[in-house]
Amino acid sequence: MTATTSSPPDVATTDDRVDRLRDAAYRIRRHALDMGEVQGQGYIGQALGVADVLAVLFGDVLRFRAADPEWPERDRFLLSIGHYAIAAYAAFAEAGILPVEELETYGSDGSRLPMSAMASYTPGMEISGGSLGHGLGIATGMALGLRHQGRAARVVNLLSDGELNEGATWEAAMSCAHHGLSNVLAVVDVNALQADGPTAGVLRVDHLTDKWTAFGWNARRVDGNDIPALLTALDELRDAPDRPSVLLCDTRPGRGVPMLETREKAHFLRVETHEWQIARDQLLESSTPTEGHQR
Repeated sequence: MTATTSSPPDVATTDDRVDRLRDAAYRIRRHALDMGEVQGQGYIGQALGVADVLAVLFGDVLRFRAADPEWPERDRFLLSIGHYAIAAYAAFAEAGILPVEELETYGSDGSRLPMSAMASYTPGMEISGGSLGHGLGIATGMALGLRHQGRAARVVNLLSDGELNEGATWEAAMSCAHHGLSNVLAVVDVNALQADGPTAGVLRVDHLTDKWTAFGWNARRVDGNDIPALLTALDELRDAPDRPSVLLCDTRPGRGVPMLETREKAHFLRVETHEWQIARDQLLESSTPTEGHQR
């Protein structure tokens, strides 16, 4: 949002709420494709897959001021999966934190938008990401600090199912529960894919809801490409006053662009020059604009 977000609505899936967020998810995907074309390759699959999640977080959950990214009362959005930066930039542009025209500089010399997230460069980027497994630990310390300061702000950490292979993530999960950090929301992109192949073949992370619940968290698992389901789950997770919450989001890499959804090597996509416009056309065809909305 381009101003301080208001309190979340009580009704989970009103038509206008869902339509607004679907439109935002479309634009986030379109921004990601446009940025990907600048480099000709990149983590496009993840950006397309997580677009619905980001649309809901920035359009319905997070409290922030687009013109003042350092506003002390803001909710903190931590991107520990630094290679998802392209997705975050697209969401920042949709939220008004970044100018849309600046996305054209993605990955270029002197740009504020490097290919891996860096807090020192980009407005709205709270932490630098790279090596996985550190985001939830930072979120734990940050949430403790906010609580000691008496601030109502929440810390939302977007991480990946691959990060659940990291022991540090589970140490942080224990610490969050131990301290009763109800101001922490972990959002896990469960796309079942890592750099070395399918997550199931690298190191399985089965029974995720039960695992997080056993660690003392309030846990929900949903289709991360279903906006009404995301809204319902997030509304339910707001009602956990004494413990941290986690939303496990099953997403599909390349979502919205059938040509890319079926690519075998989807972790880092190489897209031919002539395919970018095909991808945009497929995205538009697979999306249903809200009546009267121009894209």
